[in-house]
Amino acid sequence: MKGFPTSSDIYLEMDGKKIAVVQSYSAKATKSSQSVEAFGESEPVATIEGQKRYTLELTRLYATDDAISDGINFYDLVDFSLVICKPDRRIIYSGCQWSSVQEDGQLNAMVAEKVTVVAARRMETSA
Repeated sequence: MKGFPTSSDIYLEMDGKKIAVVQSYSAKATKSSQSVEAFGESEPVATIEGQKRYTLELTRLYATDDAISDGINFYDLVDFSLVICKPDRRIIYSGCQWSSVQEDGQLNAMVAEKVTVVAARRMETSA
């Protein structure tokens, strides 16, 4: 049995290739909903489910050696996936776009300190 996830178990993937490992993450899912009101009723008669939105805060992203040699730039990333491997399942956030990037500079290091990502979809698969 596998233990807790490590940074090699949390990574960004694009076109089927691992492009960066992530030290930690936090995920927030929100969903809009709308009340259906009827004339003469004092309370809504129903609620309609709205769209889901997934916002992810990623901390300390390290580009893989292959991604560095391919000239990866975190600012140019579009339509990528975040993969989180847990002991019993994998969670994949796909259709990702970044909404903010914070960097702290170090010589010869391709590291982004914090990246906020918005994902279009969330899927769970068995490990």
